[in-house]
Amino acid sequence: MNESMVPLRFRLNGQECRAEVDGADLLIDFIRDRLGLTGTKRSCDMEICGACTVLLDGKAISSCSVFAFEVDGKDLLTIEGLAGRDGLHPLQQAFIECGGFQCGFCTPGMILLAKSLLDENPDPTVEEIREYMDANICRCTGYQMIIESIQRAAKLTKSKGI
Repeated sequence: MNESMVPLRFRLNGQECRAEVDGADLLIDFIRDRLGLTGTKRSCDMEICGACTVLLDGKAISSCSVFAFEVDGKDLLTIEGLAGRDGLHPLQQAFIECGGFQCGFCTPGMILLAKSLLDENPDPTVEEIREYMDANICRCTGYQMIIESIQRAAKLTKSKGI
């Protein structure tokens, strides 16, 4: 094994995984290039826009500013792992129903950040949604539809007991 390679054991979208990464590899590169999961988008590379948002142990992080080795022993959720066997996650369904996806570039990060919000606060006010979602940028200015999508998902989640 190369000195700079770091062995990893982690859960990816609910599945146990093992890999080796270079100690300097960023998580976004590992997700997109090594794991082939391209739903996570690269945009600003400065932890500003949120397009690269994933959940690490349930917490929203910018994958462009985290080293890949930091997933060792943790749960990593990307947009590809959000839908279940029974179909779309309520957030995905709500984004479709309310038009919150716009061009789709920011959508994976928005949905995962919204999941983090709803996991913490299943019934947020509009102001709480705005404040929480402030970490991610939508260039299509679809914020109102994103807020409506999150409100709809909160109702769907309650009704399904998720």
